[in-house]
Amino acid sequence: MTSKVYVALRVRATPARAFAVFTAEIGDWWRPQGLFQTTPRAPGRLAFEPAGDGGRLIETLANGKVFEIGSVLAWEPPSRLVFSWRQAAFPPDLHTEVEVCFEAVGEETRVSVEHRGFERVPAENAARHGFPDQALLARLAEFWQAQIRAVGAKVLGG
Repeated sequence: MTSKVYVALRVRATPARAFAVFTAEIGDWWRPQGLFQTTPRAPGRLAFEPAGDGGRLIETLANGKVFEIGSVLAWEPPSRLVFSWRQAAFPPDLHTEVEVCFEAVGEETRVSVEHRGFERVPAENAARHGFPDQALLARLAEFWQAQIRAVGAKVLGG
């Protein structure tokens, strides 16, 4: 069984602009959330470094320490981005996968996120917060909807 979520929202931008905001400006719009904490400490600033294939998604903490959330698996501007995802409570060898697509719809862009692989996270792992699969995935969908809304707000705010 595959344990994944899929969410999609429209933002008022071209796919190229939405892709650029999502990747190059992630440190400006990203909204940390305790249930899906990426580092074991207070949230830092996210960035894709270096941008492009072979890059990684990192979080730099206030003390300068860098935590690698994942690596870029596909970088296809302006339409698609795939990266691995590791939360603070995951065992070192466990990653899930996030695919983000940017599709023109009239004068807007549909930004869709599919986050897959939670079936690999053991039921007793702290990252599940004791939630059964369905409740965990509902919270994860809410998390990604909030992130896409933040991208939309960043696009409008410049």
